[in-house]
Amino acid sequence: MEFTGNLRMGRGTAIGSFTKIKTADGPLVIGARVSVATGCSILSGARGISIGDDALISPNVAIIASSYRFDRLDRPIRTQEVVSKGIVIGRDVWIGAGCVVRDGAVIGDGCIVAPGAVVAGRLPPGSVCEGNPARPVFTRR
Repeated sequence: MEFTGNLRMGRGTAIGSFTKIKTADGPLVIGARVSVATGCSILSGARGISIGDDALISPNVAIIASSYRFDRLDRPIRTQEVVSKGIVIGRDVWIGAGCVVRDGAVIGDGCIVAPGAVVAGRLPPGSVCEGNPARPVFTRR
């Protein structure tokens, strides 16, 4: 874990074993009573990550708030600029096992993201989402 002054965690938050957290580049704000299971990777990127209260993050989820540019063919991808849009995960969100949350994603309050989904955009509050890219398939009532 690479903890810096960029990390803030609320009371009652639990981080599982073998989870990797990197906050060297930007802020990571984790709310209260958040559960991050084993084997997750959370990398804040320059624009950061915000995770709301009471979120559940299942095993082996990757939340990565940065990406490489890849538009230049005359340079290797690894030497091109790293960009960051940030990630916002709302309150009372459940992210299923093996999901990938990409840079720029916004997951609304009360969302459920099915296992294995790839979140690349905005998911509306209260929706149940699945797929690659993740799309709403049901609205919680």
